[in-house]
Amino acid sequence: MHLEEGAKKRLFLFVLTGLAGANRPCRTASCSIIEVSPMVRDGYLYGGAFIAAGLLLDRLTHPLWAVLPFLLAFFFLWFFRDPERDIPQQPGAVVSPADGKVTDVSPVSDGGEKRTRISIFLSVFDVHVNRSPIAGTIRDVRYQRGKFLDARSPLCAEQNEQNIVTVEGDRQTLVFKQIAGLLARRIVFYPKVGDRVARGQRVGLIKFGSRVDVVLDINANLSVKVGDRVQGGASILAYLPPSGELAAVGSASASERAR
Repeated sequence: MHLEEGAKKRLFLFVLTGLAGANRPCRTASCSIIEVSPMVRDGYLYGGAFIAAGLLLDRLTHPLWAVLPFLLAFFFLWFFRDPERDIPQQPGAVVSPADGKVTDVSPVSDGGEKRTRISIFLSVFDVHVNRSPIAGTIRDVRYQRGKFLDARSPLCAEQNEQNIVTVEGDRQTLVFKQIAGLLARRIVFYPKVGDRVARGQRVGLIKFGSRVDVVLDINANLSVKVGDRVQGGASILAYLPPSGELAAVGSASASERAR
């Protein structure tokens, strides 16, 4: 049986409403959120295209040919969902930049300094909207071309296509990476260098399976371990000590080495 005219109208209205009010990045220094929408704009674009294809096949051919486009449409509408999150307000909290599973927590060397890296794997079933781990100013955004290895591979952190973002906060500077995976083919980042972002603010998107890394001070107090599930903007990964405490820790370490 072909779709009724009323059902077709409801599908078109749903897509048009989404396109009119889909998420747009915040560009002002005082703005801390993106306009509210149940999903990223891409969901309406992909979903709308497959809904249109399904309606066309339903009208011109046998209705069974429309099943696959409709299933793909609803998959994209679901995949690009963008739920609201309660952002933690505790001082020094570093929130997860994405939904997913913590796959690695390990020390790394960054510019000759010891840092801690927290890696989070996003499967195709996770929300793929990215959020800023801390409040601060975007100091650098560097896009690196590369491979598309499995995002769970240790090699992907250095070899895969990725976007490397440096955020300067009140307590210290933090780096987080949007890393493409085996299926991911596009990384989106909204803010520009010099923009001010709020903790948990939506800042971008990685399409399909991917990974995010957060590289922070070695003295941060970690709140997660390998195997934990986290939510973007809502789960606390670590707590950063105040800048004065970091300086004191560094001075104490230097004194110990001098003895």
